[in-house]
Amino acid sequence: MNPASIPIGSIRKSGAAARFPLDRWYVAGFSSELQDQPIGRTFLNQKVVLFRTGSGEIAALEDRCCHRSLPLSCGTVEADGVRCGYHGLLYAPSGQCLEIPGQERIPSKARVRSYRVVEKDRIVWIWMPRDEDSAPAVEPPDYPHHDDPRYKFGSGMYHYKAPWQLIHDNLLDLSHLGYVHLKTIGGNARLHMNAPMKVTQDGDTVKVVRLMPGSTPPPTYRAAWPFGDTCDRWQEIEFHVSHLAIWTGAMEPGSGAIDDPRRGGFHMRGFHGITPETEDTCHYFWSMASNKHPDMPENIDTVVEQTAYTFDEDRVVIEDQYRNIADFGDRNSWMDIHVDAGANRARRIVERLLADVRPEEVAG
Repeated sequence: MNPASIPIGSIRKSGAAARFPLDRWYVAGFSSELQDQPIGRTFLNQKVVLFRTGSGEIAALEDRCCHRSLPLSCGTVEADGVRCGYHGLLYAPSGQCLEIPGQERIPSKARVRSYRVVEKDRIVWIWMPRDEDSAPAVEPPDYPHHDDPRYKFGSGMYHYKAPWQLIHDNLLDLSHLGYVHLKTIGGNARLHMNAPMKVTQDGDTVKVVRLMPGSTPPPTYRAAWPFGDTCDRWQEIEFHVSHLAIWTGAMEPGSGAIDDPRRGGFHMRGFHGITPETEDTCHYFWSMASNKHPDMPENIDTVVEQTAYTFDEDRVVIEDQYRNIADFGDRNSWMDIHVDAGANRARRIVERLLADVRPEEVAG
């Protein structure tokens, strides 16, 4: 199958199971987002409201009141749950209605669907099940770098008018840095395109490693670390179906082995939670953690600001790309070049997971 057929395939909106891998954890947001207001988002074609109770518990329900279907995200958060903004029905994190103002008896059917959520490493994970009662077989992924004392981090999110796998493609192929991100993390385009690339796979995880000794430090690196004329750069990308972890950075030439996991130098550890919204849109939750040189001013604000700038550039490219895919329709086709090896492996993983969908689920 042409890799391009995954984001623009012929199976259209026939339910979440027909289009996305289920029975797994996806990123729903960051802990810092959930304060005193409910948040409404759509994940895998399913409308969800997220909120934090008075006890600090994070909950997720389908985003509708069972009375007249107003989104619960239009309501308010209280100590025990979320209250509908139309007639005041109060819902517990379990989805059970706790109170109907002016009515003592609460019918047993006064409830909405609940989703399992876990708050871990400053990230909120939501379990998107194949069947409503299917329980998680594993814990959400670990991401310890948010609490690593060597780093400080900032975070943000984007809403993309493009399918989620186009972002996978972009992040698994950092050769584009020399063309798209010249003002921040770019560098010599020819060096990026010719850097040796090692692609490995372990189950549903793909890892791409690119080492680029003798690189010209790009602007973001110079702003955060006292590099000279050259530096030794590395890029390590780990693809998981729900997210990517990208460890990039550079060392002064001759200061150590560039492939040593204990290497020093300037580090940028990026978390990229890519969660489908619909077949044609997605959420992009990102964070960037970085270290500081002892002789340089605090750099995290600069790193986060320039990271956001690069993602602004990426979004323009990817959304323009998808509009062009749609405009060309059946005439659209892709050819592969050498830098596509990691992205194509990731697409084959998703394709295999989708092939496991039961026929009745695809039928909708």
